[in-house]
Amino acid sequence: MTYKDAGVDIEKADKFVEEIKGFVQKTFTKNVITPIGGFASAYLLEISKYKNPVITSSTDGVGTKLKIAQQLNKHDTIGIDLVAMCVNDLVTTTSKPLFFLDYFATGKLKPETAVEVIKGIAKGCELAECSLVGGETAEMPGMYKDDEYDLAGFAVGIVEREKMLDGSKTEKGNILIGIASSGVHSNGYSLVRKIIEVKGYSYKDYFQEFGKTLGEELLTPTKIYVKTILTLAERIDIKSIAHITGGGIPGNLIRVIRPGLKAVIEEGSWEVLPIFKWIAKEGHVPKEDMYKTFNMGIGMILAIDKKDEKEAIQLLEDLGEKPYIIGYLEEGERSVNII
Repeated sequence: MTYKDAGVDIEKADKFVEEIKGFVQKTFTKNVITPIGGFASAYLLEISKYKNPVITSSTDGVGTKLKIAQQLNKHDTIGIDLVAMCVNDLVTTTSKPLFFLDYFATGKLKPETAVEVIKGIAKGCELAECSLVGGETAEMPGMYKDDEYDLAGFAVGIVEREKMLDGSKTEKGNILIGIASSGVHSNGYSLVRKIIEVKGYSYKDYFQEFGKTLGEELLTPTKIYVKTILTLAERIDIKSIAHITGGGIPGNLIRVIRPGLKAVIEEGSWEVLPIFKWIAKEGHVPKEDMYKTFNMGIGMILAIDKKDEKEAIQLLEDLGEKPYIIGYLEEGERSVNII
């Protein structure tokens, strides 16, 4: 018996790597000093630009959103989600993402599917202005079904230590600015899929409130905020940044406010996207669960001084974002309160 008889086709994998080289290399900067295909990737750090450089890192996946992509055989945007989930975490420290690596595991390698996924990852890296320097493609028969695949991503960034944010700079009276999300992003899909299953909907069903099919709405890529945050940080003294992922606003904002402060979030101060109203209605999901599971239309939350409010809002709008003043910080037991 051969490895191919066991379900692993090395030649097909080699051809796949050759096929993706072109658009992967488009993400390279001059700092990437190794070609595709080596055992390890090398990135030249320009240390002279920093006084006290700190290397930051993040890893994530896209959860069961993958199931919808696979069911609809639409794989061109899920890679953007993968990059977004990692680099949006990195940029909460105001780190500049440097490079990204991916892990693609499948039961049977289908090059046409894998190429679409990697194209999306490369697109996400371009949006985040970081290099896709490498990855792993694993064909694992018996672990996954032939038409299934899983993804993981790994991002590395750099930030000046004195500029790195961790929530310790937050103060009483800081206002909270929410930046609109593009949709569900990449959290809460197990609940969404359960609702659709119970209600008997199809991902191909068209909904007037979305202006598209349910599947198209749910596969809207996670928004990448890297350029926005780094541009804003050059002009505004940002105190802290929260990426609103699993756990929603309460579970993520609390991670970036210091002890002795509580966040007050004013419900109704931003636009809740139609998809969240649909989920709540169709699933009879309690409000508390909605806020703990989904971003509810807010992808990032920034804490800044009140005096910087107008300038920050104007800058965000100039950058094409939809910003909202959604609350403030006050003294109290560390918590997030939605009123």
